[in-house]
Amino acid sequence: MAETLFFNALREATDEEMARDETVFVLGEDVGHYGGSYKVTKDLYKKYGELRVLDTPIAENSFSGMAIGAAMTGLRPIIEGMNMGFLLLAFNQIANNAGMLRYTSGGNFKIPLVIRGPGGVGRQLGAEHSQRLEAYFHAVPGLKIVACSTPYNAKGLLKAAIRDENPVLFFEHVLLYNLKEDLPDHEYICPLDKAEVVRPGKDVTILTYSRMRHHCTQAMKLVEQHGLGYDPEIIDLISLKPF
Repeated sequence: MAETLFFNALREATDEEMARDETVFVLGEDVGHYGGSYKVTKDLYKKYGELRVLDTPIAENSFSGMAIGAAMTGLRPIIEGMNMGFLLLAFNQIANNAGMLRYTSGGNFKIPLVIRGPGGVGRQLGAEHSQRLEAYFHAVPGLKIVACSTPYNAKGLLKAAIRDENPVLFFEHVLLYNLKEDLPDHEYICPLDKAEVVRPGKDVTILTYSRMRHHCTQAMKLVEQHGLGYDPEIIDLISLKPF
């Protein structure tokens, strides 16, 4: 077991999958030399080179289309969005190409693509840096959507997303990046279509995900400290759109 920061768990998952499968590559703004805006891709450029860790221009629509084309040819791209709020600049590519191509091509194309990056409200950094866009993409056919909440499920879910044959939107909350957790030394995968019961209970079920999981568990500690006798079940959805 090793204590691992949230963002390093994401980095470990990416590194391990790139080592396991040479078709996996990363692209995005500042992912190469700089190591990513939050250092999730730190040192991967040195290890795998410029053909597998690609710095892109500030042109989300363009490099999203490039990644989709690469996925159509059998590669497994991982797009790192500098911030997930900028996905709206590539909405057409993600919705009409990544999501729908498997259907519009009659099943002739698979799009094994991961789009991941930081986001989340609560930082007062303006529209492009303080949003959650899950609802925008929820109606798009063909997209899977997950939201990680701990270092453990961040690593396991990202590995599963990279191996999936469908496009996966992978939402991370930037205010969780410094969260620490002991991770097992052995390899593990977390399924993309399962929720997690964080706390069993019998009075009511609270459905939550991402950073709000931790707010709910903290609130329950206060309830228990004050002896209120309230026994809710807390479920972390994790999978916001499993198919």
